[in-house]
Amino acid sequence: MNPARALAAIVVVLALAAPAQAATPRRIVSLNPCLDAILLDVADPGQIVALSHYSRDPAQSAVAVRAKRFPFTWGSAEEVAALKPDLVLMSGMGASSLRGVLPRLHIPSAEFTVPYSVDESLAQVRRVAMLSGHPERGEALVARIEAALAAAGPAPGTPRLSALLFEGHGLASGPHTLMDELMRRTGFDNATRRFGMTHSIDLPLERLIADPPQVLLSGRMEAGEPTWADRVLSHPALAAVRSRMKREALPETLVYCAGPVMIPTVQALAAARRDALRTKP
Repeated sequence: MNPARALAAIVVVLALAAPAQAATPRRIVSLNPCLDAILLDVADPGQIVALSHYSRDPAQSAVAVRAKRFPFTWGSAEEVAALKPDLVLMSGMGASSLRGVLPRLHIPSAEFTVPYSVDESLAQVRRVAMLSGHPERGEALVARIEAALAAAGPAPGTPRLSALLFEGHGLASGPHTLMDELMRRTGFDNATRRFGMTHSIDLPLERLIADPPQVLLSGRMEAGEPTWADRVLSHPALAAVRSRMKREALPETLVYCAGPVMIPTVQALAAARRDALRTKP
């Protein structure tokens, strides 16, 4: 058995067998949209007191329809305290502003970092499920994610495609990011490596024209509004490489979060790859 998976199984077994040291939280507040997505899958609806306001935005969130069923906050200490939670999940800038406040209010909290790999994201799923009192749901969600990843992988013998993921706000997803790993797992080779990129940055149009990838994955807003990437990619100079580069759209809502959002993300990436192979420029 894979050592990481064996360790995860031991943790779950011990958690289920050990006597509870703290009561299962009954009032959970999440202040981060990516944690919101996990919480919606592993907690009882009655446990969720509020989610972040970002999750209700269909232009940014893959779980907007589900999130609108729940109250939300703007992340202020006053709002959180008024909800009287017994667990607050937080990450990013919101966490730094509340880190010193919640302990003084005697409000339990758990802080998370941004996952940069599938393994880190699966660990977050397990941790949120554990904190919510439902570790078995975390394992079930992990199994669904792993099944989706396996199903989205390229068939043996099919060619890999060089690709660049140009997000809607103008950044190209670079190496050592979660999107980089998801691209690799679905049969794409991230072209940012040959550009010498070490992280996600703005990619000059001149560099894209000089050495275009086979596929350009560009963010697409669900509302149909043009993104920053759309404005850049509509530049007339790109006509020169149109015959060598296939453009495939990827919903913007799929590029921001991991957890259960990885399931539709890898499905969309696999579909983009199949389409690119069918209609090579």
